[in-house]
Amino acid sequence: MVVCGDDGLAHRLAAELRGVYREQVTLVVPPSGHRVRQPVVGRARAASAALLDMVNAAVNRSGNGDQGGTGRELEATEPTEDVLADAGVERATALALVYDDDETNIRAALTARRLNPRLRLVLRLYNRRLGQHIEELLDQSAALATGGGPGSGSGSTTVLSDADTAAPALAATALVGTSKIVEADGILLRAVERNPPRPGEVADPGLCTLALLSATSNDPAGADGSEDSGEQGPQLLPDAAAVEAATGRGTVALEQVSYSGPPLPAGRAGVPAFGELFSRRLRWSLAGLAACVVALAVALMVVTGDHPLHATYVTLLDLFSINEPAHNDDIGRQILQLLSGFVGLLLLPVLLAAVLEALGTFRTASSLRKPPRGLGGHVVLLGLGKIGTRVLTRLREMDIPVVCVEADPEARGMATARRLRVPVVLGDVTQEGVLEAAKIHRAHSLLALTSVDTTNLEAVLYARSVRSRVRVVLRLYDDDFATAAYRTLRAAHPSALTRSRSVTHLAAPSFAGAMMGRQILGAIPVERRVLLFAAVEVAGHPQLEGKTVGEAFRAGAWRVLALEVSDGERGEGAVQQGVRESRLVWELPDTYVLRGSDRVVLAATRRGLAELLGRRARRGVDV
Repeated sequence: MVVCGDDGLAHRLAAELRGVYREQVTLVVPPSGHRVRQPVVGRARAASAALLDMVNAAVNRSGNGDQGGTGRELEATEPTEDVLADAGVERATALALVYDDDETNIRAALTARRLNPRLRLVLRLYNRRLGQHIEELLDQSAALATGGGPGSGSGSTTVLSDADTAAPALAATALVGTSKIVEADGILLRAVERNPPRPGEVADPGLCTLALLSATSNDPAGADGSEDSGEQGPQLLPDAAAVEAATGRGTVALEQVSYSGPPLPAGRAGVPAFGELFSRRLRWSLAGLAACVVALAVALMVVTGDHPLHATYVTLLDLFSINEPAHNDDIGRQILQLLSGFVGLLLLPVLLAAVLEALGTFRTASSLRKPPRGLGGHVVLLGLGKIGTRVLTRLREMDIPVVCVEADPEARGMATARRLRVPVVLGDVTQEGVLEAAKIHRAHSLLALTSVDTTNLEAVLYARSVRSRVRVVLRLYDDDFATAAYRTLRAAHPSALTRSRSVTHLAAPSFAGAMMGRQILGAIPVERRVLLFAAVEVAGHPQLEGKTVGEAFRAGAWRVLALEVSDGERGEGAVQQGVRESRLVWELPDTYVLRGSDRVVLAATRRGLAELLGRRARRGVDV
């Protein structure tokens, strides 16, 4: 495996490949003087390097040093053809290009595809539309060079974004307080740690029971860096008998993430809601004039005995001064005509004000909204960069009310906020009054996602002083700093929920899974162990094909969770390209027989997934 990058994601990815998958990794990074330094990231690189040394030392001590897990590190300013050749791309199984610059990754991917058409490529690109085109181009180039078809599997290309892979976990953390999240078919699933059931109480397994916790484990759910303090380790993917026999042990259940609070109306892009066209004072003025017209029409009907429609018609004529004067009518009719004319004089400026307000509202429809009065229970999102923009999109997809705070009017996510009609407060979050303008005192949670660790920490501390029980999620780049901040905030505010998250920590497993040639949907930690969620084709796997869901389940190894079914073709053009809309069916019956054409989502341990895919038997050929 070859990993090329210029920030913490490259080091984290290399550590994941070496420590988790025991792969030989060559890490290509810029020289120390040319590396792109983000705020407070030096110790993150040092911690990553120390982690690599610890992993290699542990592997050597266990006598498995000849089975992978080793590697080397090269320093190069750019991933040129000579650098890639020196890194062994021509003999490598997979190459990850995780530079922060999209152009650098694309240029290196084109070069690597020419050097090794069968190379598995994993690119880090923020531009998703460009990533789709690049993925198709590189796959087509590999198929032509190797003589294989598009589905041959050789020379596959996967384009990922660290922002996209981390956004679901960050959004779910703000919503339900945990980053143990898996995204499948647009659905967010979370792993929930539940306390041992009381005598006579039946525990709710949710979609399924993923694990039995340690017998004496009391670590809070979702805490980063938790240690297994239990006397008996966790039991992953237990069968029904093990769950029933377990006493005094909590469980980890899989359930769907949902939001039941009041949504914030987003409106259509560029088109304000009807209630936003006119101010409240103008709406009351119009309502008062309409009531006057109705009263005049009723009075005219009573005085003259006319039909209600005719009385309304005559009143409107008097209102707009286009009716004949009532010289020869009785005194009541004359008084009503004068009153109608007076109301008409009042109506003209109100109508003019309504037209001007509507025009002004449409002109500013694309401008930023301010937080509405009375807003509460919302999420305050700090920072509209790459990560913040993706998180904002995910929150609005779940109809969660959001108020954004951004200091740069030209930030990347400002256009997205305008399109989604999300309120934005412009200002430095460290200045007094900015968080108050975002209604932090009535907020449900705070997501601090700026690129500066100290800014995120300062915002969280100030938010805690305003509302001590607000749920906070920090994006901290430095692992040591994140651990220290998390422990201190948790100790200072034990009744409030605090989470510290690293984007590279959340994104690295997805990149590593793509390099291993599997569609890894996510990974959920259970104490000191990890459960992987992957989408697998049933064909070619004798442990799955032709067996029922119950027979395919192997306790402690893997479990089928969902089946991907087709909703039909999308037009003739889609049929020719083999494109189908699909969805996932959860809670499959144990009697369903898996066919070779099926595609399933399963939960598995690392060892179980490797055994299911026959990785050890094909090592060096097709990992």
